[in-house]
Amino acid sequence: MKNMKVRALCEGAIMVALAQVLGYLKLYELPFGGSVTLSMVPLFFFAIRWGLAEGLLAGFALGLLQLVFDGAFAYTWQAMILDYVFAYTMLGLAGLFSRMKPGIFYGTILGSLGRYAVHVLSGVFVWSAYMPDEFLGLAMVSPWVYSLLYNGIYMGSNLLICLVVFSLLYRPLNRYILGEDIR
Repeated sequence: MKNMKVRALCEGAIMVALAQVLGYLKLYELPFGGSVTLSMVPLFFFAIRWGLAEGLLAGFALGLLQLVFDGAFAYTWQAMILDYVFAYTMLGLAGLFSRMKPGIFYGTILGSLGRYAVHVLSGVFVWSAYMPDEFLGLAMVSPWVYSLLYNGIYMGSNLLICLVVFSLLYRPLNRYILGEDIR
């Protein structure tokens, strides 16, 4: 049992570090924060492999690293907590589908939706003061609509990328995704 805790800790550290590095390789970045990267892939892989508690902890660690090293698009302590600490911790919700056959797909969707929800709340309650009059050709009168659209652009893209990556990796890595090598 002790060896499994050490193994989970080591794998978690590796996956968090890999996620941090992948976060620097931005495919696209929005002007006020939010980017399209592969950084969520290692976190989902880890959460599905090890479970909810370990996934939440890894997401929390990644959130702290992103806050410290990513230049943090956060001007208030509320934005720092919501957009980094809480949002990245939500990725660990994928662990609810741990060791289930299609769990990697359901977990990826749930973790992404959890992170998206936190970013939307942050957009409404923290960033609404910076809402433009027009976004994507639409008049912006509601911070809810603006936050849903703005955060939906990059979170939807990140979700799709993760699902594509996992659909490509599912067959060759199924045994590892399901954690069959650690039982």
